Amino acid sequence: KIQSGLKQALKEANCIILTGGTGITHDDCTIEAVSPLLEKRLDGFGELFRMKSYAEVGTRTVLSRAIGGVIQGKAVFCIPGSKNAAELATRDIIIPEIYHILTHANR
Repeated sequence: KIQSGLKQALKEANCIILTGGTGITHDDCTIEAVSPLLEKRLDGFGELFRMKSYAEVGTRTVLSRAIGGVIQGKAVFCIPGSKNAAELATRDIIIPEIYHILTHANR
C-alpha cells in the first residue's frame, strides 16, 4: 500500500513526504517499502535529521530511520510521524533545501 501510494504521488508532485512507519516496531515498514524504489539516496538528510533531533529528544533519536532520496527526479522523504519530528524535518531541512535538491535531481 505504501509503494502504491508513493507511485501515485509521484505522478502529481515533485516532493513527497511520508510520515510514520520509520521506527523499529514490527509494523514500521515505510523504510522497507520506499528504499528499493530510491534511485539516489540523500544520506545527509537522515544524518542531519538525527543530529537536529538529538537536540530535542536526546539519544532516543537512534530509533529513527528517517531517509531521503530521489525517484524520477522527484524528492522523497520518510520521516517520523510525531508532530514535532515532522515539523523539525520540514521546517529545518526540507523547505530550506527543496529547491536546491530538485535542481540537482533534474540535471
